[in-house]
Amino acid sequence: MPDTFSNDLPKTLPAWLAHWEQLHPVGIDMGLARVSEVAERMGLIRGGRLQGERSPQVITVAGTNGKGSTVALLASLAHAHGKRAGSYTSPHLIHYNERVTLDGEPASDALLVQGFVQVEKARRAVPEISLTYFEAGTLCALWCLAQSALDVVVLEVGLGGRLDAVNIIDADVAIVTTIAQDHAGFLGNDIAQIGREKAGIFRAGRPAVLGSQTLPSSVAETAAALPAPVYALGEAFSRTPLEHGAWSFQGSSAPSLTALPDPGLPLDNAATALQALALAGVELTPPAVAAALEQVSLPGRMQWRGQWCLDVGHNPHAAAYVAERFKALPEGGRRWCLLGMLDDKDAAGVIAALKPVISDWVCVSLDGPRGRDADALVNDVAAQGGRVHHCAGSPEGGAEWLRERLADDDIVLVAGSFFTVGALLAAPHFGSSG
Repeated sequence: MPDTFSNDLPKTLPAWLAHWEQLHPVGIDMGLARVSEVAERMGLIRGGRLQGERSPQVITVAGTNGKGSTVALLASLAHAHGKRAGSYTSPHLIHYNERVTLDGEPASDALLVQGFVQVEKARRAVPEISLTYFEAGTLCALWCLAQSALDVVVLEVGLGGRLDAVNIIDADVAIVTTIAQDHAGFLGNDIAQIGREKAGIFRAGRPAVLGSQTLPSSVAETAAALPAPVYALGEAFSRTPLEHGAWSFQGSSAPSLTALPDPGLPLDNAATALQALALAGVELTPPAVAAALEQVSLPGRMQWRGQWCLDVGHNPHAAAYVAERFKALPEGGRRWCLLGMLDDKDAAGVIAALKPVISDWVCVSLDGPRGRDADALVNDVAAQGGRVHHCAGSPEGGAEWLRERLADDDIVLVAGSFFTVGALLAAPHFGSSG
């Protein structure tokens, strides 16, 4: 590598992100050959294991919905049990640093820049290898995690599973949360095939945790073919609702836990996290579990700001979960939805799932090549008999229009995309009264 190598590199995190956005000819390029080669050049993996100061237990999470909440629960539970935990998730809501957490804190700009320097140095070795934005970000995240002397590392699959960049690491415990149609352009519409792709993170002889009772049979079949021991919700482990929002957990290789607090996230995911962490060798204790469930938070998932509820759900399955939560809210004024979606998402399905709990709609446009125009969303809402009161060129514009018209007992659901929710969370004074 020439001595001038470091002189022509970006110096800031925003500059590095701009570099990776422009490097590869396509945004998504499924496959592990390129990213595996760069990882080996970086010394990140050996025999499928993450190399660093320690050899952490790695838990990988795939699925259509519920990945983010499961990752957050795993990290919170591990930390509460005295373990140093780190995680990698995507996408982010406001700051890129959110994608990599180290012992509960987002990675610093300086650490991420160091990581990207290592990725670029390895990538440029002969023969030079091109990487996508996600692949480069995954390698940087793995480098940051490997440097941080962690006991537990939690990795969220970005898309699919078998061919996702995260899958260059052999998971000690692998989780599939839910299976539904999403990213049809890459994964297709065959639920059985989608299940096989998600189950591609399983490894022979290592636990495969199934976090939903409605997974296609192809997920368990993939595990059996390896073979990998299967721990399925409703069979090997379960959760039972109790009075006043409490619940209990019964699992394998884990103590039974009762009178657990509601984490404000899906209980299936909380039970899945408990089972996976026990299989990763963490001895669960009731006080630590209770503390973790009370402290866990996940921005953008049923997150309340005054009268506003923000949820990044962008497919019918996720929207149906939000609708069920809304049904439990007290009667009151109007139930609005500020909706902004990407063009490759099932807008009609999301609207259909939300329609039973939404009386009034505001549609907003999202920027970028994948952004859906507000006028197209209006047509989708109108086709199902919904009342659209306003169109705006941005989530911020829609929120400003709506804020001036809300009654005290109205509620607004902000939904449809990470971009919709992220824009409002980043907006000054969002959620303040009019």
